[in-house]
Amino acid sequence: MCGIIGCVGTDETVSTLMDGLSNLEYRGYDSAGVAVQNGSGIKTFKRAGNVSEVRDALPDDPPSGTVGIGHTRWSTHGPPTDQNAHPHTDPEGRVAVVHNGVIENYDKLRSQLEATGNQFVSDTDTEVIPHLIAHYLDGGLEPETAFRRALERLEGSYAVAAIIEEEETILSARHGTPLVVGIDDGAFFLASDVPAFLERTSDVVYLEDGEIARVDPDGFSMMDIKGDPIESEIEHIEWDAKETGKGSYDHYMLKEIDTQPTALRQTIEGRIDPETGSVSLDGLEAGAFEDYDQVDFVACGTSYHAALYGSKLLQDAGVEATAYRASEYGASSNLVDDSTLAIPVTQSGETADTLSAMAEAAEAGATTVAVTNVMGSTAARRADETVFIRAGPEIGVAATKTFSSQVVTLLLLARRLAEDIDGTEPRDDFDEVLAALERLPDDLQYVLESSDARSVAHDYVDSEAYLFIGRHLGFPVAKEGALKFKEITYEHAESFTSGRLKHGPLALVTPSTPIFAIATGEERSKTLTNATEAKSRGAPIVLVTDDEETGAELADKRLTVPETHELLEGLLANVQLQLVSYYAANRLDREIDKPRNLAKSVTVE
Repeated sequence: MCGIIGCVGTDETVSTLMDGLSNLEYRGYDSAGVAVQNGSGIKTFKRAGNVSEVRDALPDDPPSGTVGIGHTRWSTHGPPTDQNAHPHTDPEGRVAVVHNGVIENYDKLRSQLEATGNQFVSDTDTEVIPHLIAHYLDGGLEPETAFRRALERLEGSYAVAAIIEEEETILSARHGTPLVVGIDDGAFFLASDVPAFLERTSDVVYLEDGEIARVDPDGFSMMDIKGDPIESEIEHIEWDAKETGKGSYDHYMLKEIDTQPTALRQTIEGRIDPETGSVSLDGLEAGAFEDYDQVDFVACGTSYHAALYGSKLLQDAGVEATAYRASEYGASSNLVDDSTLAIPVTQSGETADTLSAMAEAAEAGATTVAVTNVMGSTAARRADETVFIRAGPEIGVAATKTFSSQVVTLLLLARRLAEDIDGTEPRDDFDEVLAALERLPDDLQYVLESSDARSVAHDYVDSEAYLFIGRHLGFPVAKEGALKFKEITYEHAESFTSGRLKHGPLALVTPSTPIFAIATGEERSKTLTNATEAKSRGAPIVLVTDDEETGAELADKRLTVPETHELLEGLLANVQLQLVSYYAANRLDREIDKPRNLAKSVTVE
């Protein structure tokens, strides 16, 4: 989704805005722009393309001023053009607005405004907002009241920030789309995501739906749509600003792949005791889940694959668990009631489909336990309980370290559930699982240092298509491997349970369709059999396994992982596939951190 930045009280407003947009470019990169209140009016600069193109288009002497807003766009209404780039203004340029989300009634509002003589210059839904604010200003309302009246007319989702001529103020509001205020000495920031201003402050206030924030050089205040004041709580973010930079890496994705050992150490720190086989999760006491007999995971994309992994862990313990794609979840058809535990899995905590499924489950009586990476996110605030994956900020659009941390968190949560829910059979070797989990960061580091993924990627980079197969816990890894490959290489990649291969997908197999076979866990022999069937039809086989001898005659290429507990083998195999995707995309000269048509957090349904 798009990125918003605003600042008040800084001497170098334009450079601050541009830095914020650069930090947010993972959220949108079709076009970008800034608007600054310089005391004699509002100056706007915007361009189709990425943030650097806007930076290059700025005048040598950019406008001064202490109030400004900026935006980097991921297109919904209208193509990426200069006219469709944000900020948008009213015809006289008195009001400038940036907006994330979708105004569902914009056609109706635009027709009404055009009937009164307003002329529009863009294809966007956003442009109706500054026109509405200007309409109420013309009617004699004060800026704050005009802003609130305009919001009352909007239907849909929005995070919106506006500046008005001759006002040293940013007015902002959210409904269904994230927005956060940053607080520093003598300066205030506004953004769709904390990394926008993290190098300047880590003290924040998160807006809830229906809340309005007014930010000016003297401070900030919160109110509701009627203008009544609201108390706000300042939170401190623990993320290190250095984590949001690339450092010496060419791409965020490679940095985030390489920092997975650190992320996993953070995930398990203080949560496991291998000697006793015990798990402690963020204050969830023993017996917390004894009243539930059904677990529904809801998630999208990579988080769905982590949820699928988690559901299989629970199924093995005898828990009725299902992973649903959040966009397809219907609580009413799933017999959800107060004995259901709904677990939304979402890296950002802001994924619109997941939040919608979470709300539907809660309305049907389910208890919700969010598994997320972001403190203060909507999912974290709305859930009955939250378990944080502690992976640290992830900037690359293609999720890597957060998948690993999600799976490990779900492994620990699955253990807690299996211990609490009646009729389950918790593993009797869980002390061995925890011992292997404690070794996992080191095992993962070994994979990173010894991987032959670069060679494999270069050998097969000109293939027609790529197939990924696995069984049981290897299947979510196969799905995630295929997703990563298609996300950043733009090449066709598909995943199947190994047994499905001979029921149709074999028709796709040619000598130009390498098959990545995840031969891990108890069912590896069946996967090897299916891979052999594909090889007999001419497919090259890339075997991902922990056994140097397994499939010696079968494999054309081999990606080996250290031997570990069967529950964790898939995570090590997944890192190998992440590296293959990365090196293939790099060889193809793709925009690895900003793959076409994709955004990090999808905050509209």
